[in-house]
Amino acid sequence: MKQTTLRDAVRFAGVGLHTGAQVTVDVRPAPVDFGLQFVRAGTYVPAIAEHVVDTSRATVVGVGAVTVSTVEHLLSALLGTGVANAEIAVDGPEVPIVDGSAQAFSDAFHAAGVVEQPRERALLVLDEPFVARDGERAIVLLPSDAFRVRFVADFPPPVGVQYLDTCIDPERYRTEIAPARTFGYLHEVEALRARGLARGGTLENALVFGPHGALQELRWPDEVVRHKVLDLLGDLALAGAWPRCDVIALKSGHALHVRALLEMRRRMAAGVPAGSV
Repeated sequence: MKQTTLRDAVRFAGVGLHTGAQVTVDVRPAPVDFGLQFVRAGTYVPAIAEHVVDTSRATVVGVGAVTVSTVEHLLSALLGTGVANAEIAVDGPEVPIVDGSAQAFSDAFHAAGVVEQPRERALLVLDEPFVARDGERAIVLLPSDAFRVRFVADFPPPVGVQYLDTCIDPERYRTEIAPARTFGYLHEVEALRARGLARGGTLENALVFGPHGALQELRWPDEVVRHKVLDLLGDLALAGAWPRCDVIALKSGHALHVRALLEMRRRMAAGVPAGSV
């Protein structure tokens, strides 16, 4: 499996979900072995698990005092499109939320084109199962010849339990995963804003559930679990390798994903990517 990058640069602009800041992002082609790296204020921030500094409501990466928040949707689109190397220049504190999904990112990368590069891509390959747990939450990685995700989401009513089983490839990602929007409950809005979060959130960029259901039209009946898969893929991009494995996630989130990836990367470096944490 060869490394890849974008054929052409792509620009996005919009508001950050949590900060409310207006931000512009330029995603540019990059050379082999560059990986996915953010650059802000002249500082490069590699998109790998070791540089995650917060996972409380979004995945935040940083180096020193320089951070970039809410990176998961953009990284998800890069991984889902198959891009291994890209420079992501950000002029603000947070990646734009756009419509709350990864569709705009995915469509733009598809239109820009992906080109193969003359070097093999790092792969996340397992010889034995790997398990990470946090109470009733878990993520399991199993040996496989393909990249497959099975996710169980369980939220209070009116969402409930949702399940998705899908293989990941660029076309399936673009049509079946990328359009799923970030979501929340109406009663959470004030609490989030009291914490200085969701300042840029509107019904145009987040799917909101009231007591009796979604306030907007759903794109799928199981849009919530599809978005959870979208977020998971964004976090899996922090492995710095293409996941050639079967991923089973049970009610997992950013914190558990990153903890698992830190251990996976440590074991990959040691040549023993298996076990449990």
